[in-house]
Amino acid sequence: MAGEDTTVRRRGRRPGGQDTRTALIEAARAVFGESGFDGATVRAIATRAGVDAAMVNHWFGSKEGLFAQAILKLPFDPHELLAELQNGPDDEFGRRIVRTFLTRWDGAGGEVFQALVRSVAGHEQAAAVLRGFFQNFFTKVIGGLGSDRVELRTTLCASQLVGMGLVRYVAKFEPMASSEIEPLVTAIAPTVQRYLTGDID
Repeated sequence: MAGEDTTVRRRGRRPGGQDTRTALIEAARAVFGESGFDGATVRAIATRAGVDAAMVNHWFGSKEGLFAQAILKLPFDPHELLAELQNGPDDEFGRRIVRTFLTRWDGAGGEVFQALVRSVAGHEQAAAVLRGFFQNFFTKVIGGLGSDRVELRTTLCASQLVGMGLVRYVAKFEPMASSEIEPLVTAIAPTVQRYLTGDID
């Protein structure tokens, strides 16, 4: 019967539409909260959402991309950002990172970064997940540059970017809070570049 056929069809996995994206974000928030970044798997998130695991890559590019949208609410996709940052000379990587960070967060509005800080400061699990995210992201960046002491360099890069965000968007120290982007890139990028490829002894 027609009614029975409709019921059967609705028991399958969700189609690959916008409702799938929403379901994945909701499922990811639950699974990341329970398991942290490292413990959460794409398969577990997809199962919770009732969709095929391939939908994570379809909508978000990777687990990192889903995490960025579901938990951190970052104004960029980490998978796309990594590809963008890798497009250029290695000795200008620091400039690209600082310029991209400031451009994306300025475009999103400082309140988005403020919300991220509040989330991390108020929930240890969120802080742990954020640490996992930075470690995963910068491990790929630094590993691609062939640098040693990846874990320390990752922490140093993260401290520079998060600290810069706190001063510009949360504490709003002047003149950094109202500065144009390029003077900040010129001042900060050499430090980030040293963390990426230089001598840190």
